[in-house]
Amino acid sequence: MRRIGMAPVAFGIGLFAAWETAVRLFKIPTYLLPAPSTILSAADRALAGHLLMTFSEALAGFAIASAIAFGAAVVFLRSPVLERGLFPIAIAVKTTPLVAIAPLLVLWLGTGWWSKVAAAALICFFPVLVNTVRGLKAADQEYRELFRAFKADEWQEFRKLRLPFCLPYLFAALKISSSLAVVGAIVGEFVGATQGLGYLIMVSSAHLDTDILFSGIFASAIAGIVLFQAIGWFEKRTVFWQKGEVE
Repeated sequence: MRRIGMAPVAFGIGLFAAWETAVRLFKIPTYLLPAPSTILSAADRALAGHLLMTFSEALAGFAIASAIAFGAAVVFLRSPVLERGLFPIAIAVKTTPLVAIAPLLVLWLGTGWWSKVAAAALICFFPVLVNTVRGLKAADQEYRELFRAFKADEWQEFRKLRLPFCLPYLFAALKISSSLAVVGAIVGEFVGATQGLGYLIMVSSAHLDTDILFSGIFASAIAGIVLFQAIGWFEKRTVFWQKGEVE
């Protein structure tokens, strides 16, 4: 496991070393492609503040979307009529580009924190909903018949059969959505914001501050990686019966 964990670090160091060498060797202008050392020097407290804002928006949107999607999946399990009626609406929301919805969110919720949270939630909702619905239906018919033979009620069947079968599907969706949440928050910041990585990227791009632009991009990547790894950490301790597959 340690060797597997060190592989991305080693590749990353090699990539940045090659990048630094190429920029210095070919004397590439900073406004076209800054060296990693220049990007690192551009990181300051202001960048940390923008990162914290975007991270909080992404985390809140991710948590809200995951909770609502899980609740909707449970409702769909109990009511196939609602599933058939509302699922196409969820698909329509998913297929609508977030950049088209973001201006409406700013119009309805303002340029503050909540419009970015809503953008992150919208992009996270569908993967969690689809995987949770599939996971709750994943238990074989034979297992369900066995629970009924032992006179288990619906809550016992849900808690001891359907939920354990659902967890691997749920965590797979949460991993996907955790990274998408950062994307959603940044897209929301593109439309209207005075703080956050999206705002920083927009302003630095307009002023050709490419080193600051790259620092914002790297910060957003770090935010996504942190969320992804956090979900993976919880997965290893929750889906313990599939430890070999999770790791």
